[in-house]
Amino acid sequence: MAITPSETQTSEVRYFESFDGTRIAWREVGPDTKDARPVVLIHGYFSDAKTNWIRYGHAAKIAAKGFRVIMPDLRAHGDSDKPHGLEAYPADALTQDGHALVAHLGLTDYDLGGYSLGARTTSRMLATGATPRRVIFSGMGLEGLTQTSRRAGHFRNILTRLGQHVQGTPEWLAEAFLKTTGGDPVALLGILETFADTPLESVKAIQQPTLVVCGSEDQDNGSAPDLAAILPHGTYVETPGGHMSAVVKPELGQAIADFLAA
Repeated sequence: MAITPSETQTSEVRYFESFDGTRIAWREVGPDTKDARPVVLIHGYFSDAKTNWIRYGHAAKIAAKGFRVIMPDLRAHGDSDKPHGLEAYPADALTQDGHALVAHLGLTDYDLGGYSLGARTTSRMLATGATPRRVIFSGMGLEGLTQTSRRAGHFRNILTRLGQHVQGTPEWLAEAFLKTTGGDPVALLGILETFADTPLESVKAIQQPTLVVCGSEDQDNGSAPDLAAILPHGTYVETPGGHMSAVVKPELGQAIADFLAA
């Protein structure tokens, strides 16, 4: 049953301790009822839950369809801990954090998705046992799931050469975005150590209905249409913008809300 935005509530930031004791923050937007269906949405690299999902109205659109929208801040992002030691960034650490959040909240029947790094984390959660009803890959193409080293190298270059990037380049734009979110460059470098490829066969084995939603100018993580095409139950929706700008467009949240409510 659809509800109006006035019937939704935004929780204050909450915390739990993940598998290694790292404190992970999360927020919720949605109807104040236990009957609301949970959907876990994971933000992208350099971002946080507020910026990716709340600021531009996406969470509100989804909540208006009756969903309980659960949005963690990844480790090294937002209000979550930002440790500097490499021991805090083993391979698939974000994946383990995702599983830990699902377990902490006692979710057994839920939907799962993410934007960019959040989509990559979603794929790793699926490959390591997560069983959501529906899946959302946004800001993500096939190569972004199966070949993570290229993007890791791109971001390592950004973080190790701050202040040196040519104005207007993708690197310069990413650094500018990092400044707006107050990111910790040392902790964010650690995140790159957590990247793990999802084998092509594992992607092809995803049986859930899956939305692949991506900006028309976004090729940062490879081909979104190719990703949708190899999924047994994939649906591709194109929205306006590139990788950085699609997040601010209302079409992103609307596409996710419509898919989940279908």
